[in-house]
Amino acid sequence: MVSDYESAKKSLLTLQDLSVRQFFDRHGCVLELAYCKLLDDDLEGAKELFELKKDEDIRAHWGAILISLIKNDIREYPSYFELRNFLEIDLDILISYYKGDYVENILRYADFLFNINPEVYKFIGRVLYNNGLGEQALFFLRRAKDYFYNDPELHYLLAYVYYEKGDIQNAVHFLKTCLKVLPQYFPAKNLLKKIPN
Repeated sequence: MVSDYESAKKSLLTLQDLSVRQFFDRHGCVLELAYCKLLDDDLEGAKELFELKKDEDIRAHWGAILISLIKNDIREYPSYFELRNFLEIDLDILISYYKGDYVENILRYADFLFNINPEVYKFIGRVLYNNGLGEQALFFLRRAKDYFYNDPELHYLLAYVYYEKGDIQNAVHFLKTCLKVLPQYFPAKNLLKKIPN
């Protein structure tokens, strides 16, 4: 049984543990309880809780939009900063809890979300890669490259995905491109050293 907020939050985020719901309920943690309901497939319950706080809390406002994306029922737009701050984190949580259908529904709106925040493709690609979905990550990272060619992190991510696939030629290409954009980008320099000439 968790005894403090930080432990309960960590359990929710990293341990795939919805037993913390009781803690959040007892302590009036509305947003956290809404996430528990979302992860327990109670979309209506989650939406009700997010709606309670959405006018006073940006995270709750985003939560309500997240539910609408999952339910394919968009009624308002997320902000640039909501996408920047929360999209990647929430996709990671949903993947961790094996909510692939929710993730698919959200990714159907990638182009729509891109129009609000052009970094969305990179965020999606990074979270997919970090969850072992390299091929799917490449799809979004390539799309991001078409709009943010001068983003060194993006080229590094592409290089790393190719490197892990064993496609050394593409890995080297993107590492060199990364270093053209930012010559001192240490992760790219370090990875390039690992690749035999």
